[in-house]
Amino acid sequence: MPFENNILHDRKIAILAVDGFDESQLFSPKKALEAAGAEVVIVSLNKGRIKSWEKDHWGKSIEVDATVNDCNADEFDGLLIPGFDLNPQMLLLDKKVSDFVKDFVYDGKSIVSICHGTKVLINSGIAKGKMLAAWPAMKKEVLNSGAKWRDDEVVTHKGIISTRCPDESPSFNKKMIEGFAIGPKVNRTLFQ
Repeated sequence: MPFENNILHDRKIAILAVDGFDESQLFSPKKALEAAGAEVVIVSLNKGRIKSWEKDHWGKSIEVDATVNDCNADEFDGLLIPGFDLNPQMLLLDKKVSDFVKDFVYDGKSIVSICHGTKVLINSGIAKGKMLAAWPAMKKEVLNSGAKWRDDEVVTHKGIISTRCPDESPSFNKKMIEGFAIGPKVNRTLFQ
């Protein structure tokens, strides 16, 4: 469903993913972002196509538009990190990913994290002091990072919008679009 006045018509959003991203956690938000008028760019570690994981088998694939080595946070208005355990585990192997994510925080830009995508925030060192929703099995990991875990459908705190699981995507997509519509915060200390 299109959002009022193509609210994100002037926004360029990066989706950070590799092989093994959860199919619904990339395609559903991507569709919602595009319906709201955003330009969506798939960013990965390598060029080519990346393949999703759907329940117990490989699912749809999508073309990579840019690699973390070919772009930087300055080119985007926000970042989305889909989950499923494979996606963040692979992303954590590349230091450039951590730097890329941190640059969004330092620029005061919203970051959206779904389910296990929160592992990327933790590994980048930006979870500390934040309130986050994540998959319940990640509660201890979230708390050990210095963040606060909330068992809520969607949590918005200090520039990070997070959710527990893809089943909550309708309300999550709405919050995500609202967060990206606000744009970078003038007071960047709120994000750090």
